[in-house]
Amino acid sequence: MKNNQASTAERPNDILDELHALVTKAEKIIAKSLQSDAETGPTIQERIRDSRGQLVEFYSGAKNQIVAGAKSTDKAIHAKPYQSLAIAAGVGVLIGLAAGRSTCSGK
Repeated sequence: MKNNQASTAERPNDILDELHALVTKAEKIIAKSLQSDAETGPTIQERIRDSRGQLVEFYSGAKNQIVAGAKSTDKAIHAKPYQSLAIAAGVGVLIGLAAGRSTCSGK
């Protein structure tokens, strides 16, 4: 069985990296389409640059928040492991009850 501890810590970064790669691909596609239209090209390119700057700021802020949240959660779990386990079990029971009710009432 795989150890999920390392993969769980890397998931937020992986998601953000995939988002960044997707934006880069979109920029390349848009740049190719703009080469054929000389009049609107510069205006759209300026908008893309502005949007890219905003996206970079959002990406950076989101990454910092995700990493800070993960570190905080890790510290809390290590500080009180039994309490964390009890809370997780309680949440699991509540989700199970809610899921059971929704399947029973759907018939």
